[in-house]
Amino acid sequence: MRTFFTLFFVVSCAVIQAQSLEECRQLARDHYPEIRKYNLIDASEQYTLSNATRSWLPQVVLSGQATYQSATPTYPEAFKSILTANGMDMSGIRNDQYKLAVDVTQNIWDGGKSKANRAVAEADATEQRSQADVALYDLQSRVDNFFFSILLLDERVSQTKTLIEVLESNLNRMRTYCKNGVVRQADVDLVEAELLCAKQTLGQVTAMRMNYRTMLELFIGKSLLADTLERPQMPEIAARNVERPELSMFAAQKRRLEAQQKALNSSVVPCFYAFAQGYYGYPGLDMFKSMISNDWTFNAIVGIRMNWNIGAFYLKQNNFETLEIAKQKIALQEEVFLFNSHLQIVQQDGEVMRLQKALEDDNRIVELRRSVRLAEESKLANGVIDATDLLKTISKETEAMLNKSTHEIELLQAVYKLKTILNQ
Repeated sequence: MRTFFTLFFVVSCAVIQAQSLEECRQLARDHYPEIRKYNLIDASEQYTLSNATRSWLPQVVLSGQATYQSATPTYPEAFKSILTANGMDMSGIRNDQYKLAVDVTQNIWDGGKSKANRAVAEADATEQRSQADVALYDLQSRVDNFFFSILLLDERVSQTKTLIEVLESNLNRMRTYCKNGVVRQADVDLVEAELLCAKQTLGQVTAMRMNYRTMLELFIGKSLLADTLERPQMPEIAARNVERPELSMFAAQKRRLEAQQKALNSSVVPCFYAFAQGYYGYPGLDMFKSMISNDWTFNAIVGIRMNWNIGAFYLKQNNFETLEIAKQKIALQEEVFLFNSHLQIVQQDGEVMRLQKALEDDNRIVELRRSVRLAEESKLANGVIDATDLLKTISKETEAMLNKSTHEIELLQAVYKLKTILNQ
């Protein structure tokens, strides 16, 4: 009883630890470097949107300057003589001048530039996310190829081991028959040579299987939990509608171009700003006072300013048409993608039907090949046939069994590939 529970526990652990296709897909997605791009896109988008919003904050500029002028405003000589006669020193404004200033500009209306810039930033981030989605979706196909390749190699290993068991069993019987004079030593040697070839094949297939497992482990970022992967269940295909991330990427690219077109409209609109300038220095705004005194003074100016880049009209239409052509190129790429996808769907449907048809006869073929092999073994015991005939029968039975298991996995792979094309 203890042995039974121990065996049950070991088998249960093996089932629990079996690595499924969905687990491998998710692990590969989490481990793939492309996944880190999402955080970078989010951070970049937030900074860009923040910069667009901050265009409405007051813009403050501090400046300072010291200059020397070759000439400055002065009084007429006649007026200067009158002032001097009245005891007033009117030397005029000095040639060296100084200014420490602060300029404050407040956006009143920017013609929709900041709103357009935010829309472009959001559309650009959406496009980058969709491109990352496409890269990660392509990763799924690569993981599937490794996974099903390992399953196929597992079947080859299993069938080769079965072949070795059959050959070893027949080799033991052949040696007995040889001692009894039923068969020749050459027949024994022939079976033994075939057994060594089968073991050699097993070693090569096992090595290839380990290579594929290693590559899959690199994709998922950890070691596979079980020696044998879990064969997935046959999925159902609901409809034939293509819902791939590439379509979302095309839509995002169009929205980004549309946002850029709207931004062109805001580039030809006048902008209005309120501004204030204050400075401490010499001369001040009161020139007459500065002519009398060399003291530094505080000065201020406030007002409203308009900027209108008329030159933007020259390029607006050409830039708009360039973006329109880019949208047409994207629409053409989307049309080509859908055309190729539908071709892949038709091709994959044909592959699924071919494999389903092949599987209908595989079970019967295996039964018949096994029956023939057992009959040939009986004939060999009676000296009716030689080892060559038996080996041909064993080879055909092994081939039939391998074809059956291969068709089963290939059908699974074909259906999952069809689901990948459809994104179901």
